[in-house]
Amino acid sequence: MNVPALILCLLAVLVGASAMGVIYSKHESRQLFYTLEELNRSRDALNAEWGMLQLEQGAWATHGRVERVARERLDMKTPDAGDVVILRR
Repeated sequence: MNVPALILCLLAVLVGASAMGVIYSKHESRQLFYTLEELNRSRDALNAEWGMLQLEQGAWATHGRVERVARERLDMKTPDAGDVVILRR
């Protein structure tokens, strides 16, 4: 084989390897983009759930509800005026 044919074959192999590298990197890029989109959807769903949980927590922690639960379940009541002791410094 003469030198120009050898160089031509070597260049063809290098072009083929380069093409395979481009194909691989494009495939990897698409897979990573798909994974990123899945993670973004998951994040958005978790943010929506977090917002709903914050609203629920706010509803459960209202003063009126806490007082009602204290009266009904714990049999608590407001102390009589004679039972209240005020301490001063």
